[in-house]
Amino acid sequence: MNNAIVWMILGMGIVTYLPRMLPLVLLGRVQLPPFWQGVLKNVPYAALGALIIPDIFFIQDDILFGGIGFAAAVIAAWLGANVIVVVLAAVVVLSCYSMLM
Repeated sequence: MNNAIVWMILGMGIVTYLPRMLPLVLLGRVQLPPFWQGVLKNVPYAALGALIIPDIFFIQDDILFGGIGFAAAVIAAWLGANVIVVVLAAVVVLSCYSMLM
């Protein structure tokens, strides 16, 4: 393997590891106020929503297809279903919708 490629892989590893490690090392003993703890706990959900929601409505040419699947998943999740059940509910509803259309 080319020596430059090895150095590039090591450099990319360091560049991606440092932003994750430094806050833990520098702020590891700092106790955040409850408000900021709540905000930071919701960041993964907000990021996931920002990544997934736009693609839901453009999965097919029919925008209603994504909306129906999204609604089925939201209703199943609202009722307290497991993640697997939520996904299966959306798949079943969209399968039925596809058969009817």
